[in-house]
Amino acid sequence: MFAPTVPAQPYADPWLSPTQDRLAMLARGERRVAYYYEEPNTSTFRYRAYNMAQVLNAQPGSHYAASYFFRRDLVAMQEIVDHADVLVVCRSGYEHRLARLMERFTRLRKPVLFDVDDLVIDTRHAHLLIGTLGLDKDDPRIWDDWFGMIARMRATLERCDGVITTNAFLAARIHEFTGKPTVVAPNFMNREQLAISQRLWTAKHDAGFATTAPPLLGYFSGTPSHQRDYATVEPAIARLMARRPDLGLTLVGFIEPGPALAPFTRRIQRQPFMDWINLQRLVASVEVNLMPLQANVFTDCKSPLKYFEAAAVGTVSVASPAVNHIACIDDGVNGRIARGHDWEQRIEAVLEAPDSYRAMAESARADAVVRHAWTEQLPAILQALGWH
Repeated sequence: MFAPTVPAQPYADPWLSPTQDRLAMLARGERRVAYYYEEPNTSTFRYRAYNMAQVLNAQPGSHYAASYFFRRDLVAMQEIVDHADVLVVCRSGYEHRLARLMERFTRLRKPVLFDVDDLVIDTRHAHLLIGTLGLDKDDPRIWDDWFGMIARMRATLERCDGVITTNAFLAARIHEFTGKPTVVAPNFMNREQLAISQRLWTAKHDAGFATTAPPLLGYFSGTPSHQRDYATVEPAIARLMARRPDLGLTLVGFIEPGPALAPFTRRIQRQPFMDWINLQRLVASVEVNLMPLQANVFTDCKSPLKYFEAAAVGTVSVASPAVNHIACIDDGVNGRIARGHDWEQRIEAVLEAPDSYRAMAESARADAVVRHAWTEQLPAILQALGWH
């Protein structure tokens, strides 16, 4: 375990401001984009709207301006239309007020784009989604909810001029299903996340990666939907904990350990879901960041954000061979790729080689700040908006 020397940080959502203040953000730009998401949250909204707007607004001069709006802001619908040149609708299902907003942009020949970060736009994948998420297939309400959600998402998409998404694999699937022009603007770390990560990395690096307690594995979950992903690695965790009496496990978020880990309860640290700033402190404290995924087309569409957020604080990841994990992780160089049969071996190889651990952590950190920092994203965002 790496003891964090950076104290817990006070946190408040940085996007909570009145509608008029967010409209004023658009006033200073020559090119102006409004991002729409139904309700603010720390997942899709943060990555696909808040972070994008932050990059555009950070540019010198008055070339670009961006802001974000929610369902409750649609009482000011016409002001949003008047203040913006492009509308980006982020993962929002069709409903009458959103439809009116989109129609007003379209009537003025202002582009309307759909941004989506998961394979949730084709009902042919509903069965796969429900299975992957571990939902009750015998409950007809589950089928109603998911078919309805996917159909509403697709209805919104069909009214847009093009699609923005997080990675090339998902972009190809979307274009195949819809025929719409589809471009990639990847997920990345914003200014605040990178700042706390820099402090954590500096403390760990300056201490020579010295540990203060027995090693920890970590699994960090933002939603309950990852229970089945986590279950794919738990047998390997149990075998390692049986052989290594010093090994601990940190579980963060909505994950329940299975019966295989019952003998090791005292070595399992449970942490509730937490804000995305202080989460970096926990990620920095573990030796291995576990990134298991089930093997299917839905999980192959997932962004590798768990990799680069751990890399930014100098924590080595061991990941399933999903398409976007393989695209980021050079096995043995900046992390490890573990197939179903060799999770135990890959994790133990990381734990038993402190010299190569430091080299992998440094390589991963360099990759994270070169490819996945907010400072590097302007070209992709401009291309996605048609402003290149």
